[in-house]
Amino acid sequence: MRPDPPTGHLSLRNVGRRYGLGGPWVLRRVDLDVPAGALVRVQGANGTGKSTLLRLAAGIDAPSEGRVAGRPRTAYVPERFPAALPFTALGYLTHLGRVHGLVRAAAERSAGAWLERFGAAGHARTPLAELSKGSSQKVAVAQALLAAPELLVLDEAWTGLDAAARDELDRAVAERTAAGGAVLFVDHDPARLADAPDATYLIEGSSLSRIKDFDAPSVSMQPSVAVTATGAAADPDLPHPHTLTRLDARTVRVTVPASHSDTVLRTLLNARPPWHVVAVHAEPAPSEGR
Repeated sequence: MRPDPPTGHLSLRNVGRRYGLGGPWVLRRVDLDVPAGALVRVQGANGTGKSTLLRLAAGIDAPSEGRVAGRPRTAYVPERFPAALPFTALGYLTHLGRVHGLVRAAAERSAGAWLERFGAAGHARTPLAELSKGSSQKVAVAQALLAAPELLVLDEAWTGLDAAARDELDRAVAERTAAGGAVLFVDHDPARLADAPDATYLIEGSSLSRIKDFDAPSVSMQPSVAVTATGAAADPDLPHPHTLTRLDARTVRVTVPASHSDTVLRTLLNARPPWHVVAVHAEPAPSEGR
């Protein structure tokens, strides 16, 4: 018998799913690992079972065979958000925050902050049924993020969002993995977080195969950003990957892949006490010939 995976590590072993007794298998003999801190992409043609796999990972559906182990605390953004619910946007998010264990005041603060981040603060008091598709999708994403889940499952979550909100979701994904959470996602845009995933899986037929790993060399080929900041004598607690150079007793230079720069800047500015950002410089990616 395989041992249970460590806390925060989701594991699917020999999992299959079919609908109805004797129905065709949507997925069969699926093995999938989503470790804590990992960003994992699933891709495949329409109708191959991507949403089914994500529902299994999120615990919404049960496998017809096989085993799902290591259940982290999970939040899920479905492909279609059920907007016809008897709540305002803020009321719904506050309710979900309470369900996730936050006290009411903390739930309402978190709800308001996420609506603000996604540019939907003006719709806080709007009934869900009256929201546009784009605004509904912002609420759907906010409800998954407000309680800092250990596993974030995103099924075409960027669809319907405006450009600013899509960028904000990219940043939120980076923040979740930097904080040790895992993210499992599907998106129709092949450029979405293209160089960021730790692993990419492909569904063909009813089978899942691991097709690509992104390791340290690939990260090193990305363009980077150098942030110079002054603050405490102790080094800042920053998400990785990053390189930190101390310039003097109070000044550091942090170099990070460009895809992580917003997360690092937010971490420095939100530290207690905050760091003062002196300069931010973009650095080109090294050429492969170097």
